[in-house]
Amino acid sequence: MTTPPPAPVASPPSPPRNSQAPHESGLQSGLKNRHLSMIAVGGVIGAGLFVGSASGIATAGPGILLSYALVGALVVFVMRMLGEMAAANPTSGSFSAYADRALGRWAGFSIGWLYWFFWVVVLAVEATAGAVILEGWVPAVPQWAWALIVMVVLTATNLASVASFGEFEFWFAGIKVVAIVAFIGLGALAIFGVLPGSDNAATGFANLTSHGGFLPNGPSAILTGILMVVFSFMGSEIVTLAAGESEDPQRAVTKATKSVIWRVGVFYLGSILVVVSLLPWNDPSIEKKGSYVAALDSIGIPHAGQVMNVIVLTAVLSCLNSGLYTASRMAFSLGQRGDAPRAFARTNARGVPQAAILVSVVFGFVAVGFNYLWPDTVFQFLLNSSGAVALFVWLVICFSQLRMRGIILRENPDKLVVRMWLFPYLTWATIAMISFVLVYMLTDDKPGGGRIQVLLSVLLAVVVVAISLLRDRLGGRSAKTDAISSR
Repeated sequence: MTTPPPAPVASPPSPPRNSQAPHESGLQSGLKNRHLSMIAVGGVIGAGLFVGSASGIATAGPGILLSYALVGALVVFVMRMLGEMAAANPTSGSFSAYADRALGRWAGFSIGWLYWFFWVVVLAVEATAGAVILEGWVPAVPQWAWALIVMVVLTATNLASVASFGEFEFWFAGIKVVAIVAFIGLGALAIFGVLPGSDNAATGFANLTSHGGFLPNGPSAILTGILMVVFSFMGSEIVTLAAGESEDPQRAVTKATKSVIWRVGVFYLGSILVVVSLLPWNDPSIEKKGSYVAALDSIGIPHAGQVMNVIVLTAVLSCLNSGLYTASRMAFSLGQRGDAPRAFARTNARGVPQAAILVSVVFGFVAVGFNYLWPDTVFQFLLNSSGAVALFVWLVICFSQLRMRGIILRENPDKLVVRMWLFPYLTWATIAMISFVLVYMLTDDKPGGGRIQVLLSVLLAVVVVAISLLRDRLGGRSAKTDAISSR
């Protein structure tokens, strides 16, 4: 990768409204390089990979690998674009701050609040998922109490310091990484018949084509599979928010951006390849037990279900921990830019945005309550209305990068250390791919399916954008009135 020659600049550019470095705003550089490295590696491994892949395999057969590959390519491209902007200007607001600068204040406000909303809903989903597992182990404690305990513990972790968040996430992510690598290693040995004591017949890769072909349900199943796996990739962008609180933000972002290809390839494609190679895609145990448990059972791993429960619980806790961190830092950035209450932008003596964390977790608690009181109405509405936000975020990153490339070259060309490939053609191609996924989601008219998610998410986005435009208009009128009255 080459750095372009510096262009002449008449005078040093004044910092944009949204580019305040975290250490200048009260946040502390408490994340070590090992924390960022593990957050980057583990960020792509969510609980959805472990519990959601079975449905995708049942729908697309071995062709689900193509679904994962296509979505993985989207993630790689989006992360490359985000990495280009984040390496040049690391900030706690990440893509929201870049949208603010590149597209306008309405864009930064809107995507920031939509992203915050997405993560506080995720907090409720993950807290409930973790509580289900824990109640199965200790039934004397009710599920709601486990959800409360999990939320309180991780809230305390985030309130303590950014270093404590990083340490917890380091170990959570480490367990996930070790589990996936061990699963791929054992599975590969069993596939080729060299795993001692394996109960699985060594079939090589015959299962990929011997049960109705590689695409037993036709090519269209690849697109359906995309809808089922796309949201399991959400979280890759967290490292760009966390990088601002690291020892060397630019280095952390550059390293994370360059490693995203092998992360997606190994953890997603590698582990799913092992599953569909060990078992026929239509084996009933895949949907009954879950794809990873079924694969472990097939090679004779004892207590595979409980082993996977531990790993899934770790993934859930990791998602909760990083979700609370992400929501609070986005709220902090919005507060810095005047798009949220100023209290959100204040940090305590430990450099932690306490108000932003507490408000985020309160909304998470409220959502957990909705999940127990009105799971099929209010909570389902929250889930559906946040369902397409991930794709909206990716689109905003793409459009922001189109504008930010020119801004970076004009103001700080030496900071363009990460470049999007084939700019701007691949950026536009990525926009087209994401737009296609959104349009294709409209064909999924099942209850809670893609159509209702897109429609409700668009409705929510329209409301948030309208609020932003109204605020700007009223703010402009107020400023104009103040100017006239001061004459």
